[in-house]
Amino acid sequence: MYVLHYAPDNASLIVRLALEELAVPYRAVLVDRAARQQDSAAFRALNPAGLIPVLETPEGPSAETGAILLWLTETHGVLAPAPVHSDRGAFLKTLFFVANTLHSELRLVFYPEQYVGDDRGMQQRLHEAVTARLQRHYRLLDDLAAAQPGYFAASEPGVLDLYVAVTMRWAQLYARMGAGWFDGAAFPHLRAMAARLEGRDCVRAAQRAEGLGETPFTAPKPCRPPEGSALG
Repeated sequence: MYVLHYAPDNASLIVRLALEELAVPYRAVLVDRAARQQDSAAFRALNPAGLIPVLETPEGPSAETGAILLWLTETHGVLAPAPVHSDRGAFLKTLFFVANTLHSELRLVFYPEQYVGDDRGMQQRLHEAVTARLQRHYRLLDDLAAAQPGYFAASEPGVLDLYVAVTMRWAQLYARMGAGWFDGAAFPHLRAMAARLEGRDCVRAAQRAEGLGETPFTAPKPCRPPEGSALG
């Protein structure tokens, strides 16, 4: 059985959705961010970087959201093109774009003080520059969804759908300088993909586990989890 070390509405949500979509047994263990458990010796033994999520597997603990998703797709043979499939290269390019570029730049919007300090003017300039870039990133993904490749925004979801939908949720909720920069209606193909996901069992399970509300991607509200907190 897998063990998912998670905090509500953190990157672990993406891994939880993948595990639920795979319908594989797993146990979720809370990492209490309010108590800084991610800095504990026990958690650092699993991931020395102290970042959530960690997935304990038969091969040992794995960290980094994109790496965990890739491992799960290769291990279970679904939710992504197979290594020999002609779409594999395009899928990998998009997965790493989401993990390394989109997700990383969202952190600049969520935690500007970690990058430019407490100066509000500097934070605002960072917010404006990064959100302009993020708009372009989501436009690229919306165009890709419109093209309907088999590995993204298809009738049956894959890990890219789950990853992008969660980032859309965060973009509408957690920007430190205000979340009004993101309008899901501006990305109709992504919004349609997110709406389809909201009807799936994997999302319903995550809604119950993390208190995400009825429309966690298309009209999200702050989570009200039964345990833990989204923010430290």
